[in-house]
Amino acid sequence: MRNRSGKKSGAKLAGGLFLVVLVALVAGAGYVYTAPEFERVVPTVHSEQNVFWNRKDPLKVQLSDNEGLKSFQLILSDGTNSLIVGEGTLEGKPKEQMLLVNYPQSKTLDPKATKLKLKVLVTDSSLWNFTQGNKSEKVIDINVDFTRPNVNVVANSYSITQGGSALVVFQADDENLETLYVEAGETKFKAQPYKKEGYYAALIAWPFTHTEFKAKVVAIDAAKNERTADIPFYLKNHQYQVSWIRAKDHFIDGKITDLASSDPEYVHIDDKLEKLKAINETMRLKNEALIHSLSKELSSDVLESWKIKKFYPLRNGQKVASYGDERHYYYGNKENEVSQSYHVGYDLASTKMATIKTSNPGKVVFANENGIYGNMPMIDHGLGLYSLYGHCSQLLVNEGDEVKTGDAIAKTGVSGLALGDHLHFGLLVQGIEVRPVEWFDQEWIRKNVDNVFKAADKIIQGK
Repeated sequence: MRNRSGKKSGAKLAGGLFLVVLVALVAGAGYVYTAPEFERVVPTVHSEQNVFWNRKDPLKVQLSDNEGLKSFQLILSDGTNSLIVGEGTLEGKPKEQMLLVNYPQSKTLDPKATKLKLKVLVTDSSLWNFTQGNKSEKVIDINVDFTRPNVNVVANSYSITQGGSALVVFQADDENLETLYVEAGETKFKAQPYKKEGYYAALIAWPFTHTEFKAKVVAIDAAKNERTADIPFYLKNHQYQVSWIRAKDHFIDGKITDLASSDPEYVHIDDKLEKLKAINETMRLKNEALIHSLSKELSSDVLESWKIKKFYPLRNGQKVASYGDERHYYYGNKENEVSQSYHVGYDLASTKMATIKTSNPGKVVFANENGIYGNMPMIDHGLGLYSLYGHCSQLLVNEGDEVKTGDAIAKTGVSGLALGDHLHFGLLVQGIEVRPVEWFDQEWIRKNVDNVFKAADKIIQGK
């Protein structure tokens, strides 16, 4: 009896131990499958399958992992020979890492090879796979290209005036051309395809607040090979007017307060001088930012021709304010300057609520109220040239309308920050305000636009 009892007790003990071990194994397996340190997500190699490389600049390869990267190896091959060009352990288990691959100095690879393959091997810091981590492999096909794009200036305006505009027609070609623009000062102007494949036209602008100017065509291909061509403009500096304006109470309590009350951002400003500064500077800049964004678009369609007539928006209009005027506002005496702004248009006045007509065809890109500019239609005339008409009492067009030369688009008024009935007329080239007086002059247009296209066409068409 005692022997049987002992056997039963031993069996129960063995069964209990087995159950404990089983529970421990299940719990351990559950921990391994759920614990972050045993995660099973493979690291990622961020790269397109096919890339271009000029061999001068490092080739960039981005790695990432949800928990942390551990090590990598980079193997470059020309199809016959292979060479390790990078390997190592990444300290601190970064979740992201940018690798820079330099072309090796070794003579192992064929220097004339135009096709290479880069094998990227990467391991993360997971304890999965018996602490070996998750592994990822990607082979990237590389097209070797160290030939720079071909760029030539075909024709351009002879000169450009500070605050003014100019035209350039140029040729640029590359089998893998990726980026093309005209760099003028701090601005990159887009270019529109012109007449024939490989030719482009661009209107550019010299901001009136900048005293120095230089322009060049920049072409960059997919391998980041770059070529530039300077545009030989004769530069004409211009001294713009500086005005000191006394800010009177009736102006602040009238127009300034009216504009402030129309916008929740300024309605709670009680101090009259703070209110003046907020409207004349903060609101103004916000309104101009909208204008700049609306006037940056340029068509990518091939431009066959572009004809523009002089702008004459207001019949018998007389100038009441100049473009580029630097205005300083003072309260009481000139030592107490309270605000500063620039006048970036040309003001014309004739009769009350006079009809404004467009001088050139185009598409209305905006027809609504715009802060200090009041009711304001804005028209795209092509090639990056835009016209705007501020302080209108009535708008006679809608956004999206196509207008013809001579169409009535609005009536003059006192909306926005205007004290007397007039038109604020502005012209922009790809978001940069330019001198309206140039575009008022048909002779200037003939010399700086029409003749440039004629000279370019002779070369392009071989006439």
